[in-house]
Amino acid sequence: MSWRIRVRHSTGYRYDAPVLASYNEARLTPVTDVDQLTLESRVVTSPDAVQQRYWDYWGTQVTAFDLHVPHEGLEVTATSVVDTADAREPDGVPTWDVLRSDAVRDRFVEMLTLTDRTRPSDEAVAVVQEAVQTLAPAEAAMAVMELVHGRVAYQPGTTGVATSALEAWGLGKGVCQDVAHVTLGLLRSVGLPASYVSGYLHPRADAAIGETVTGESHAWVEVWLGGWWGYDPTNQVPAGERHVVVGRGRDYGDVAPLKGLYSGTGSHSLGVTVEVTRLG
Repeated sequence: MSWRIRVRHSTGYRYDAPVLASYNEARLTPVTDVDQLTLESRVVTSPDAVQQRYWDYWGTQVTAFDLHVPHEGLEVTATSVVDTADAREPDGVPTWDVLRSDAVRDRFVEMLTLTDRTRPSDEAVAVVQEAVQTLAPAEAAMAVMELVHGRVAYQPGTTGVATSALEAWGLGKGVCQDVAHVTLGLLRSVGLPASYVSGYLHPRADAAIGETVTGESHAWVEVWLGGWWGYDPTNQVPAGERHVVVGRGRDYGDVAPLKGLYSGTGSHSLGVTVEVTRLG
């Protein structure tokens, strides 16, 4: 059964010394596509700033704004209401011959190319290639997901946004971003096009309608099996009604929720809160 979800994502920066100017890009607006409908969305900043909106190369909506007055803090709050869809199974699954064809490899070259964040270790590649050598593509994708889930334990606070798949595999633990990066690297290494998905996860499958709970930014993957199919390797479930998609890309660097530059001499602290409410 599909859900209607409201997401409120608030990010606050506090600077040690006044910042003279800053330029910022927010990727906080959920997408509208075949599996999801964004009914409303707005991004509010404090201090107030003129906003420009555009879609980037990967199809993610960007809210860009800059400030040219001294400020000691910055608050960015995004509120959205989204209709999500049930999890679904992959359909029209191609053969390995199709996946290895020049047409498919050319079409999805960016989602087959390893990045610094997703590049796996030689050990990891050897393990996964042995695990999938006799499997059909859909079975191979699931084998990769299960292997990563068993190898990289979800443990908040153990890694940072700059942690690579190579490092997370060696540590054997990380956050959802790390699990997604490791999964992407291994899917791509066996010839399966795969994209990084950034968004939100409602934490409760039995959520009461109207109840607001603490949610979280989340990351999972989509793999091309004749069509894009979403799977959450951190929780070992297909992406479904509790998942809200904001953006897709090669890795976290393409879809970071908020990034920018500022002119000033001080450092800064960061606070993030996410609230989610099932509306229907």
